[in-house]
Amino acid sequence: MPQPTVRTARLLLVPLADRHLDLEVHLDSDPEVLRHLYGRARSREEVTASHAERMGLAARGDDLGFWMAFGSDDCAPGSTPPAGEDDGDFVGLMMLPPAHGPDRPADPTVSELGYRLVRRHWRKGLASEASRALLRHAFDTVGQRRVIAQTMAVNTGSRRVMETIGMRYVRTFIPSWDDPLPGTELGEVEYEMTRDMWTVVRRS
Repeated sequence: MPQPTVRTARLLLVPLADRHLDLEVHLDSDPEVLRHLYGRARSREEVTASHAERMGLAARGDDLGFWMAFGSDDCAPGSTPPAGEDDGDFVGLMMLPPAHGPDRPADPTVSELGYRLVRRHWRKGLASEASRALLRHAFDTVGQRRVIAQTMAVNTGSRRVMETIGMRYVRTFIPSWDDPLPGTELGEVEYEMTRDMWTVVRRS
C-alpha cells in the first residue's frame, strides 16, 4: 500500500516520487541544511543515490516512507495547505521509514522520524507540525509500536522539535563516523515515542 497524502493545518505532505528529485537536490544544495548530517552540500549524484534508497524503503508496502511538504502564503500563521503541490511552495522532506541502518533496531514495528526543511522555513514550527501528523499516522494508521528519532547531540534545533512533540530522550551514543563533523565527539542522541506515550499525547 502506498503512503497516503497527509494534510496538516498549514502543510500538504505528498508521498515522495521520482518527479521530486530536483526538489531534493535543491534542498541538499544548502550546506546549512546539512550541517549536522554531512557538513557540506551534496552533489546531484549523491542525492540521486539517496533518492533511490528512499524509494526502495517506501516500496516495502508497509505504509511508511517519505513525504515532500508544501505550503502556501509563506506558511504564515493562519495559512492553509495548498490544493496541490503545484499550487504551493516546497518546504522540505519529512521522513518516517522503517528503522534501518547502524545503531537502529531491526524491528518492523519501529520506524524512524526525520525532517529536513528549506532554510527559509526554519523556526516556523513546521517540522513539529508535520512530525505530529506522521506520529499519528505511525500509531493510528500503521500500528507501529515505537517511533525513534536520532540527531547529533549538538543539534539543538532538531532536539527541540523532538521534545516539543513529546518524544522522550533515550540515550547518547558514539557511532562510528567515517568523516567526523565538528561536535561529533559529543555523540548522537536518540529520542522515542511509544504507543503508550502516544495515547497520552493524543488525549491531551
